[in-house]
Amino acid sequence: MTDPASHLQPDGAEGRERLFPRLTEPQLTRLRQQGEVRATAAGEILLDQGQLTDRFFAVLSGEVEIVRPRGGGEELIVVHGPGEFVGDVHLLSGRRSVVRARVRTAGEVIELPRDHLLALIQTDADLSGILMRAFILRRVELMASGSGDVVIVGSNHSSGTLRLKEFLARNGYPYSYLDLEQDPAAQDVIDRFAVSLDQVPIVLCPGQRVLRNPSNGELADCLGFNELIDADRVRDVIIVGAGPAGLAAAVYAASEGLSTLVLESVAPGGQAGSSSKIENYLGSSRRIRARPCRPRLHPGGQVRRRGADRAQRGTPALRAPALRGHR
Repeated sequence: MTDPASHLQPDGAEGRERLFPRLTEPQLTRLRQQGEVRATAAGEILLDQGQLTDRFFAVLSGEVEIVRPRGGGEELIVVHGPGEFVGDVHLLSGRRSVVRARVRTAGEVIELPRDHLLALIQTDADLSGILMRAFILRRVELMASGSGDVVIVGSNHSSGTLRLKEFLARNGYPYSYLDLEQDPAAQDVIDRFAVSLDQVPIVLCPGQRVLRNPSNGELADCLGFNELIDADRVRDVIIVGAGPAGLAAAVYAASEGLSTLVLESVAPGGQAGSSSKIENYLGSSRRIRARPCRPRLHPGGQVRRRGADRAQRGTPALRAPALRGHR
């Protein structure tokens, strides 16, 4: 159930069902077969902010609340009841959680390790469609609400500020923004961390780490974008560039069982992911709007579902030899 004070407030029953679908008993049974049922206690932390999202939880009884730690308190996002599940696209990528999942009312949950969930959604089309849609829409709503564990302090007249905002937005990472020219709290942040103007923009990462005018690669490292990428693993296929062609190649390579890695310096989707309209798109005789296509290009979408990995760096992500049988 959704708490009346929820931060995410979809319009009407239909909007709520899209973000927080309730699984049927047959669907829960299939989840049980891949995981384990365990009891929960009120106040138990199932997943904490900043922790790698390596487990999936479906609620059988009781309630689980999703909150965002903020300052000295918490901001309620939603409360999950029986039949609902915890998670968004970071569960597919294994990145750090931007929220905290805590048991509100004791009960039972189905717990699945992340690799079990990934295996299940590759073979169960029914659950795959429900989970993928909910995961992506939840992240879209969280982005729209401006609720995240990262704070950018800068100016809209600064190219560095615009670059970092675009980097996080295109990667679907929620953040808060303080404008030096309009928000009095921004100057307090600058004074607290002794930041000079030539070091703006600054980024407050989870915890106490502060980045001064970071590169995209430095910000990706601070947020743990590539923590699960094994730089020493030998790959069958490496694809440089995550535009439509690169993502399509990754989907087909991974579908054939090849160990696949996609390298991208900014975000998935390439130019198509930031264009208002696309001309000469394969299979379409007319210009199409790019915005409706973006969820399909999301890093937690079809590429992840097929088992391909994606790395973003401004620094080298791999060591030679990277490709099996090649030098």
